Amino acid sequence: MDYLQIEGGTQLHGSIRISGAKNSALPVIAAALLSDVPVEIENLPNVVDIRTLLKLLGILGARVEHADDTARIDASRIESTRAVYEIVAQMRASILVLGPLLSRFGECEVSLPGGCAIGQRPIDLHLKALEQMGAQIEIRSGYVHAIAPEEGLHGAKVIFDKISVGATENTLMAAALAHDRTEIINAAREPEIGQLAQMLTEGGARVEGIGTSRLIVHGTGGEPLRFPDPIRVIPDRIEAGTYLCAAAITHSKITLEDVEIEHIQSIVDKLEGMGCSFSLQGRALTIAAPSSRLKGVNIVTAEYPGFPTDMQAQFMAVATLAEDESLIEERLFENRFMHVSELNRLGADIWLKGNVAAVKPVERLYGADVMATDLRASSALVLAALAAEGTTRVRRIYHLDRGYENLEGKLEALGARIVRKHEA
Repeated sequence: MDYLQIEGGTQLHGSIRISGAKNSALPVIAAALLSDVPVEIENLPNVVDIRTLLKLLGILGARVEHADDTARIDASRIESTRAVYEIVAQMRASILVLGPLLSRFGECEVSLPGGCAIGQRPIDLHLKALEQMGAQIEIRSGYVHAIAPEEGLHGAKVIFDKISVGATENTLMAAALAHDRTEIINAAREPEIGQLAQMLTEGGARVEGIGTSRLIVHGTGGEPLRFPDPIRVIPDRIEAGTYLCAAAITHSKITLEDVEIEHIQSIVDKLEGMGCSFSLQGRALTIAAPSSRLKGVNIVTAEYPGFPTDMQAQFMAVATLAEDESLIEERLFENRFMHVSELNRLGADIWLKGNVAAVKPVERLYGADVMATDLRASSALVLAALAAEGTTRVRRIYHLDRGYENLEGKLEALGARIVRKHEA
């Protein structure tokens, strides 16, 4: 099993390019099922989750050509609408094939999803929305069995009880081929939603209200979508935020290329409050962290455009070495503090009470063997290791490989002493 060995205490310098956003690429790939002609997707990150979803589409019968950061998906001859457990259990985002399969082919079976164990993320909002559009749904033997009316899905007014990125994406894709108009109230506003909505509009559906919590989708009435131009995946705002935190915790100055500043504004604001400074030239963002200790920070996670839950663990790592106490409140997932015990193994002083973490400052961190528990927790341990004295070995890095493209290579390019090793 692979692990990362990191020698801490080195400042970073130089520049790296931010990869395409995994969380945007996944629904874009799923949306290719809505087309009966080939779809080209560019700027795909080279991560396990992308390869897993492309493999699933291949099992369904799509012809998939994948090289470097580009994929060509031809879903004109889908042979099966059954998304099997063996693939879906590896990655929660596989549930995103439910909406497009049902909308285009009229029926499907999709295994209940897996993914990171960061808390309960039921798919009831997905299913309720599809039922409002006319689908008959039954959960049997671990699969969602869905059947559309003979004439196809119809428009509906869908009001989400809570904001859900996945449910918004599935509903958007189902509505794209539906008859008449679908209105989605309390929709997620993440940039990844915006890219998907724009893609559907370019393909022949029409989505109004992009970037707001009220989306209106004018479906094609069953006509498959056609995408005249390649779809280019937006930059990964969480990857960008992670490297900004790497600069902060090591008191470094680095430049990130291909950044969408609007997507990471809440992250930049928090780091500025901790004492970092920024300069932007076009799509290149430079962060300069002070040589002195950073200030503490108070964070409450929220849906976009609030502070992202996917950056909570990384900021906790940075806060361990701040000059005063930080408070971090996690409002979206109940099990997203599993990295706390591992950070404490490195010498951090973090106390939990319910969904609030108090991060008390320490003079230094010390290298140790630690174990990743989920994707973003993994990156927090890497960040802490960059600043720790001595050697840290981060195990179970298959979590990292799900969402970060060549993390150790990019950090090494910035001067970090990091190497991937294999342990039999």
